[in-house]
Amino acid sequence: MMKMIDAMYKRHTVRKYLDKNLPDSFIDVINERIEENNQKYLLNMKLITKDSFAIPLFLRLFLCKGVKNYIILCGNHAKDLEERIGYAACDLMLYAQTLGLNTWFISGTYNKFHVHKKVKKSQVLGILVIGFGMNNGKPHKEKRTPLEVSNYMENDTPEWFKNGVEATLYAPTALNRQEYKIVGNGNMVKIDMGDGMYRGIDKGIIKYHFELGAGKENFEWEK
Repeated sequence: MMKMIDAMYKRHTVRKYLDKNLPDSFIDVINERIEENNQKYLLNMKLITKDSFAIPLFLRLFLCKGVKNYIILCGNHAKDLEERIGYAACDLMLYAQTLGLNTWFISGTYNKFHVHKKVKKSQVLGILVIGFGMNNGKPHKEKRTPLEVSNYMENDTPEWFKNGVEATLYAPTALNRQEYKIVGNGNMVKIDMGDGMYRGIDKGIIKYHFELGAGKENFEWEK
Protein backbone atom coordinates (compact mmCIF):
# COMPACT_ATOMS: atom_id res chain seq x y z
CA MET A 1 0.00 0.00 0.00
CA MET A 2 1.18 3.54 -0.75
CA LYS A 3 2.79 5.41 2.15
CA MET A 4 1.09 8.52 3.51
CA ILE A 5 4.01 10.77 2.57
CA ASP A 6 3.85 9.51 -1.03
CA ALA A 7 0.10 10.10 -1.02
CA MET A 8 0.77 13.70 0.03
CA TYR A 9 2.69 14.35 -3.20
CA LYS A 10 0.23 12.47 -5.42
CA ARG A 11 -3.04 13.78 -4.01
CA HIS A 12 -4.82 16.55 -5.98
CA THR A 13 -8.39 17.83 -5.96
CA VAL A 14 -10.73 15.81 -8.20
CA ARG A 15 -14.26 17.00 -9.00
CA LYS A 16 -15.40 14.37 -11.53
CA TYR A 17 -15.93 10.74 -10.52
CA LEU A 18 -16.75 7.43 -12.14
CA ASP A 19 -20.19 5.93 -11.53
CA LYS A 20 -18.64 3.24 -9.34
CA ASN A 21 -19.63 2.29 -5.80
CA LEU A 22 -17.06 2.04 -3.04
CA PRO A 23 -16.32 -1.64 -2.32
CA ASP A 24 -17.49 -2.87 1.08
CA SER A 25 -13.87 -3.54 2.05
CA PHE A 26 -13.03 0.13 1.39
CA ILE A 27 -16.08 1.33 3.31
CA ASP A 28 -15.01 -0.79 6.29
CA VAL A 29 -11.45 0.55 6.48
CA ILE A 30 -12.53 4.15 5.83
CA ASN A 31 -15.07 3.91 8.64
CA GLU A 32 -12.36 2.51 10.91
CA ARG A 33 -10.09 5.43 10.05
CA ILE A 34 -12.92 7.90 10.63
CA GLU A 35 -13.67 6.39 14.03
CA GLU A 36 -9.98 6.53 15.02
CA ASN A 37 -9.92 10.24 14.17
CA ASN A 38 -13.23 10.84 15.92
CA GLN A 39 -11.94 9.27 19.09
CA LYS A 40 -8.54 10.94 18.97
CA TYR A 41 -9.71 14.45 18.09
CA LEU A 42 -13.19 14.41 19.69
CA LEU A 43 -15.11 14.71 16.42
CA ASN A 44 -18.33 13.30 14.97
CA MET A 45 -17.35 12.74 11.33
CA LYS A 46 -19.51 10.36 9.30
CA LEU A 47 -19.22 8.59 5.93
CA ILE A 48 -22.25 8.84 3.63
CA THR A 49 -22.45 6.66 0.50
CA LYS A 50 -24.69 6.58 -2.57
CA ASP A 51 -26.00 10.12 -2.05
CA SER A 52 -25.64 12.68 -4.84
CA PHE A 53 -27.61 15.46 -3.17
CA ALA A 54 -24.77 16.87 -1.04
CA ILE A 55 -23.74 18.91 -4.08
CA PRO A 56 -26.01 21.76 -5.28
CA LEU A 57 -27.61 21.24 -8.68
CA PHE A 58 -25.72 24.06 -10.41
CA LEU A 59 -22.39 22.49 -9.42
CA ARG A 60 -23.53 19.05 -10.60
CA LEU A 61 -24.46 20.57 -13.94
CA PHE A 62 -21.39 22.71 -14.58
CA LEU A 63 -18.44 21.80 -12.35
CA CYS A 64 -18.50 18.25 -11.05
CA LYS A 65 -19.80 14.80 -11.90
CA GLY A 66 -20.54 11.50 -10.18
CA VAL A 67 -20.21 12.77 -6.60
CA LYS A 68 -22.11 10.34 -4.36
CA ASN A 69 -19.80 9.46 -1.45
CA TYR A 70 -18.57 11.93 1.13
CA ILE A 71 -17.45 12.32 4.72
CA ILE A 72 -19.28 14.91 6.80
CA LEU A 73 -16.67 16.95 8.68
CA CYS A 74 -18.24 17.86 12.00
CA GLY A 75 -17.91 17.98 15.76
CA ASN A 76 -19.21 19.69 18.85
CA HIS A 77 -18.80 23.46 18.85
CA ALA A 78 -15.44 24.55 20.31
CA LYS A 79 -12.86 27.26 19.76
CA ASP A 80 -10.36 24.87 18.16
CA LEU A 81 -12.86 22.75 16.20
CA GLU A 82 -11.75 24.09 12.81
CA GLU A 83 -8.13 23.16 13.42
CA ARG A 84 -9.02 19.66 14.61
CA ILE A 85 -11.31 19.16 11.61
CA GLY A 86 -8.60 20.33 9.21
CA TYR A 87 -6.02 18.00 10.76
CA ALA A 88 -8.32 14.95 10.76
CA ALA A 89 -9.66 15.67 7.27
CA CYS A 90 -6.10 15.80 5.97
CA ASP A 91 -5.43 12.37 7.47
CA LEU A 92 -8.54 11.01 5.73
CA MET A 93 -7.66 12.67 2.40
CA LEU A 94 -4.23 11.09 2.33
CA TYR A 95 -5.47 7.75 3.64
CA ALA A 96 -8.02 7.64 0.81
CA GLN A 97 -5.21 8.33 -1.65
CA THR A 98 -3.28 5.31 -0.34
CA LEU A 99 -6.34 3.20 -1.24
CA GLY A 100 -6.31 4.50 -4.81
CA LEU A 101 -9.23 6.88 -4.23
CA ASN A 102 -9.55 10.57 -5.00
CA THR A 103 -10.95 13.40 -2.88
CA TRP A 104 -12.36 16.91 -2.93
CA PHE A 105 -12.49 19.05 0.23
CA ILE A 106 -15.52 21.39 0.15
CA SER A 107 -15.82 24.01 2.88
CA GLY A 108 -18.61 26.20 1.56
CA THR A 109 -20.37 25.20 -1.67
CA TYR A 110 -22.21 22.07 -0.55
CA ASN A 111 -25.91 21.54 0.19
CA LYS A 112 -25.87 22.55 3.84
CA PHE A 113 -29.57 21.87 4.46
CA HIS A 114 -29.30 18.31 3.11
CA VAL A 115 -26.01 17.46 4.82
CA HIS A 116 -26.74 18.99 8.22
CA LYS A 117 -29.85 16.82 8.62
CA LYS A 118 -27.62 13.74 8.69
CA VAL A 119 -25.62 14.83 11.76
CA LYS A 120 -27.98 16.76 14.00
CA LYS A 121 -26.45 18.36 17.10
CA SER A 122 -23.03 18.70 15.41
CA GLN A 123 -21.38 21.73 13.87
CA VAL A 124 -20.62 20.92 10.23
CA LEU A 125 -17.60 22.63 8.66
CA GLY A 126 -17.61 20.95 5.28
CA ILE A 127 -17.57 17.66 3.44
CA LEU A 128 -14.82 15.50 1.98
CA VAL A 129 -15.93 13.96 -1.30
CA ILE A 130 -14.38 10.55 -1.87
CA GLY A 131 -14.47 8.08 -4.77
CA PHE A 132 -12.86 6.82 -7.98
CA GLY A 133 -11.91 9.88 -9.98
CA MET A 134 -12.15 10.15 -13.76
CA ASN A 135 -8.59 11.43 -13.50
CA ASN A 136 -6.07 12.11 -10.74
CA GLY A 137 -6.40 15.90 -10.80
CA LYS A 138 -3.72 18.45 -11.46
CA PRO A 139 -1.22 20.06 -9.07
CA HIS A 140 -2.03 23.67 -8.29
CA LYS A 141 0.53 26.26 -9.26
CA GLU A 142 2.63 27.09 -6.21
CA LYS A 143 2.22 30.80 -5.66
CA ARG A 144 4.87 30.98 -2.98
CA THR A 145 8.34 29.61 -2.30
CA PRO A 146 9.64 27.99 0.93
CA LEU A 147 11.39 31.26 1.83
CA GLU A 148 8.11 33.16 1.46
CA VAL A 149 6.18 30.89 3.84
CA SER A 150 8.84 30.20 6.47
CA ASN A 151 11.53 31.69 8.69
CA TYR A 152 14.09 29.79 10.75
CA MET A 153 15.56 31.97 13.49
CA GLU A 154 19.04 30.43 13.61
CA ASN A 155 21.78 30.47 10.98
CA ASP A 156 21.73 26.84 9.90
CA THR A 157 18.27 25.63 8.92
CA PRO A 158 17.95 21.89 9.68
CA GLU A 159 16.83 19.48 6.97
CA TRP A 160 13.75 18.41 8.92
CA PHE A 161 12.51 22.04 8.92
CA LYS A 162 13.16 22.41 5.18
CA ASN A 163 11.34 19.13 4.51
CA GLY A 164 8.41 20.16 6.66
CA VAL A 165 8.04 23.53 4.92
CA GLU A 166 8.29 21.89 1.51
CA ALA A 167 5.51 19.48 2.48
CA THR A 168 3.19 22.36 3.41
CA LEU A 169 3.36 23.71 -0.13
CA TYR A 170 1.38 20.62 -1.16
CA ALA A 171 -1.36 21.35 1.38
CA PRO A 172 -4.80 22.23 -0.07
CA THR A 173 -5.43 25.61 1.53
CA ALA A 174 -8.54 27.74 0.90
CA LEU A 175 -8.43 29.16 -2.65
CA ASN A 176 -4.77 27.97 -2.77
CA ARG A 177 -3.72 31.24 -1.15
CA GLN A 178 -1.05 29.71 1.12
CA GLU A 179 -1.44 32.57 3.59
CA TYR A 180 0.68 31.27 6.44
CA LYS A 181 4.14 31.62 7.93
CA ILE A 182 6.03 28.80 9.63
CA VAL A 183 8.59 30.00 12.16
CA GLY A 184 11.28 27.74 13.62
CA ASN A 185 13.57 28.39 16.58
CA GLY A 186 15.70 25.44 17.63
CA ASN A 187 13.31 22.51 17.74
CA MET A 188 10.28 24.72 18.42
CA VAL A 189 7.90 25.51 15.56
CA LYS A 190 4.81 27.70 15.26
CA ILE A 191 2.42 28.58 12.45
CA ASP A 192 1.18 32.14 11.99
CA MET A 193 -1.98 32.25 9.89
CA GLY A 194 -3.20 35.10 7.76
CA ASP A 195 -6.77 36.35 7.74
CA GLY A 196 -9.49 34.32 6.08
CA MET A 197 -12.72 32.43 6.65
CA TYR A 198 -11.09 29.03 6.78
CA ARG A 199 -7.86 29.89 8.60
CA GLY A 200 -8.51 27.31 11.35
CA ILE A 201 -9.12 24.49 8.88
CA ASP A 202 -6.09 25.57 6.84
CA LYS A 203 -3.93 25.55 9.96
CA GLY A 204 -4.91 21.97 10.78
CA ILE A 205 -4.11 20.82 7.24
CA ILE A 206 -0.77 22.66 7.23
CA LYS A 207 0.17 21.16 10.60
CA TYR A 208 -0.50 17.67 9.30
CA HIS A 209 1.61 18.24 6.19
CA PHE A 210 4.47 19.77 8.17
CA GLU A 211 4.53 16.85 10.61
CA LEU A 212 4.52 14.35 7.75
CA GLY A 213 7.42 16.08 6.00
CA ALA A 214 9.51 16.99 9.05
CA GLY A 215 8.88 13.97 11.25
CA LYS A 216 7.14 14.46 14.58
CA GLU A 217 10.20 13.25 16.45
CA ASN A 218 12.30 16.20 15.28
CA PHE A 219 10.40 19.14 16.74
CA GLU A 220 7.68 20.43 19.09
CA TRP A 221 4.82 22.80 18.38
CA GLU A 222 5.07 26.06 20.28
CA LYS A 223 1.95 26.55 22.40
